Amino acid sequence: MSNAIQPDERVREMSKLRKALIRPELGGMVGTVAVFTFFILFAGSSGMFNAQGVMNWSTVSAQFMIIAVGACLLMIAGEFDLSVGSMIGFAGMMVAVFGVSLQWPMWLAILATFAICIAFGALNGYIVVRTGLPSFIVTLATLFILRGFTIFIPQTLERKTIIGGIREAGEGDWLTSVFGGTIFKGFFQWLGDAGVIDVFTRGNKAGQPVVDGIPMLLVWAIGLVILGHIVLTRTRFGNWTYASGGDAQAARYAGVPVNRVKILMFMFTAFCATVFAVCQVMEFGSAGADRGLLKEFEAIIAVVIGGALLTGGYGSVIGAALGALIFGVVQQGLFFAGVESSLFRVFLGFILLLAVILNTYIRRVITGER
Repeated sequence: MSNAIQPDERVREMSKLRKALIRPELGGMVGTVAVFTFFILFAGSSGMFNAQGVMNWSTVSAQFMIIAVGACLLMIAGEFDLSVGSMIGFAGMMVAVFGVSLQWPMWLAILATFAICIAFGALNGYIVVRTGLPSFIVTLATLFILRGFTIFIPQTLERKTIIGGIREAGEGDWLTSVFGGTIFKGFFQWLGDAGVIDVFTRGNKAGQPVVDGIPMLLVWAIGLVILGHIVLTRTRFGNWTYASGGDAQAARYAGVPVNRVKILMFMFTAFCATVFAVCQVMEFGSAGADRGLLKEFEAIIAVVIGGALLTGGYGSVIGAALGALIFGVVQQGLFFAGVESSLFRVFLGFILLLAVILNTYIRRVITGER
């Protein structure tokens, strides 16, 4: 009889293939390569990848990216927030009401909006952790409450559901430039004048660059992705987030403040939705009661494409960012490729199904289930 000692399962060396398969970003990476390859082949000569085309799909991707970061961290913590879309519409309307209807200084209108929306996020989290109700139900109720307020408040004050004049009201305000406008204008003008990338100056009769800088929306998206990734992978709070979503009760026994983590993640999700909303109203110069429709589902889909498990405890901000990038590229790419834009929703359905199947397989690899 052999007396050889079998290696402990917990310290058994993992193959490189297995390590690659369990990376949360795998699905997002594969999807990104596939999407870019497809549009390079079928829309490469359409202008999709010139300066203006890149800026178009980058800006759309940034919109998805901002809300996907918040949704990702919350899903890893084991919760959902279905009120994100309504929060976007509500936040934009509050900026308009405070800054235009009530004529507050725009910086005060923006800060007040952030405070109110983050408070709603905290309330969502508090109700979930105190009552034990599914976050799906709690935030579904908030979805209707916020959408109702978004319609009721402007109708009461202005007798309409669209309020304009935001850009004019915020002109010269120190905080509006943080959410609207562009940066590096001088650098882009220099590139155009120097002929380094003369595509920037073509087709503009005024002689100004077609792309005159990087929008603040894109800056916010990149900044939030970096922040979320660092928090999740380099801090103790990130470990707490994974533990809270993986096994909340075991995490509590280990001393993790699960309730606090979940509430803070709801607040951060509301913060991301408000950033999106303020950037949006600064870009369009108006707020509408219908803004943000279905954004909560698009955020969740981006996170799932990025490799997060619906059961919590597993995911990646980088993966969620790649999922958002796929969204933006496909949404704009269909136009450049001359494909009917309504097929974008068909694509979302298919890619969500494929992502869930892939994530289910990955979960089985991780847990050893059959």
